[in-house]
Amino acid sequence: MVTIAHISDPHVGSPYFVPNLMNRVITELNELAPDVVVCSGDLTNEGYRQEFKSWAAYAERISSPVLTVPGNHDSRNVGYLHFEDLVGPRMWSEDVGGVRIVGVDSSEPDLNEGKVGRAQYEWIRREFAKDADLKVFVLHHHLLPIPGTGRERSTVMDAGDLLEVLTNAGVHVVLSGHKHVPYVWRLENMYVANAGTVSSLRVRGYGKPCYNVLEFDDGEVKIHRKFPFGADTVMAHFSLTAGQVHREQERPIQERASAAEDR
Repeated sequence: MVTIAHISDPHVGSPYFVPNLMNRVITELNELAPDVVVCSGDLTNEGYRQEFKSWAAYAERISSPVLTVPGNHDSRNVGYLHFEDLVGPRMWSEDVGGVRIVGVDSSEPDLNEGKVGRAQYEWIRREFAKDADLKVFVLHHHLLPIPGTGRERSTVMDAGDLLEVLTNAGVHVVLSGHKHVPYVWRLENMYVANAGTVSSLRVRGYGKPCYNVLEFDDGEVKIHRKFPFGADTVMAHFSLTAGQVHREQERPIQERASAAEDR
């Protein structure tokens, strides 16, 4: 079995960042001992070098290898230069067991909106042309709208073209962050798994900080949502061969708000 922990949007340097939450998640990750930890961006709040240094101090305490792409907050104030110095390359491709994981930088300097761009499509196709039991794509911005997040202004600008590239390349799972809301969509035979914020209290409605865990075993994929100090819920469970899917989603934020008012 290959286990991938997916964390996102810690926002070190933000007034909403909670060090105790980050410390707890690091403890839980080290107990879980996944094969790899994927971080889908917004490590910092303003892209300043000291914020990246603070994040690096947290990341160094994670025992598993960490693969990271930048988010829009990381590219503020030319922060992508500090990302390259202190975190690593902004685009990469790694094999973990039989899983091929490809990460790209979807951020644009000082813009909340993102873009991957046509210049990267051929590289993405080439990386996914190699044999793999599971193909995983990682970016910060979401490719599909997320319920309860308002007007959709922050998907990647070339989402349609990129979705076509990924589906034609046989990608099975997309991991993203950005909106601080965990959710899983199915598009044809591809599953788009969005992670919440791992350590920030900048959340919507009754949302809470959380992270995801993906388990891949003998053609079966399970995606869990895990709350620091708390429960573990299966958000999606599907088979690559049978095309079957089992989803467990929270009720929409609006419904949960109505339920709270009823109480």
